[in-house]
Amino acid sequence: MARTAQPAALKLLNGRGNGTDSGGRKVSTPPAFRRIAPNPPSWLSREAAAEWRRVVPGLQRLDLLKEGDRAALTAYCETWAEFVAATKVLQARGSLTYTSATGDPKTHPAVVIRKNASAQLRAWSIHFGQTPSESGLAKGGSDGEDSNSNPFAGVNPFGPVTP
Repeated sequence: MARTAQPAALKLLNGRGNGTDSGGRKVSTPPAFRRIAPNPPSWLSREAAAEWRRVVPGLQRLDLLKEGDRAALTAYCETWAEFVAATKVLQARGSLTYTSATGDPKTHPAVVIRKNASAQLRAWSIHFGQTPSESGLAKGGSDGEDSNSNPFAGVNPFGPVTP
């Protein structure tokens, strides 16, 4: 899975200080976007609007939002609403499966919807720095640097592997 570049502000927040990221690499100065939270669309579903109200203040405090982020933030919030709706359907059913007309057990469609929404949520969350994961740290970054400039390249975080 391809890594998504983090905003410069997130790289600095997770970095070592002095304008460097967690790997000690210099973080480029981001474009001087006007850092203001976009207005939510009037047609957001109720659950999506609640998620918008939950995440926007924190993202705004970190100067991670700009007006142009409206579409991505809308997609994130509506995907969250899909995840919640599918989860509620499964909770109400009390089962992840159903019996087909032929008597065979089948996976409930809400399982697939929730699984897809979960994958999409992860992808959207990365764009806004909402995941605690620092996976891929040992790989070359997505900003074009090669693995030689990454001080963690080739390091096994679990120590030496013994056969």
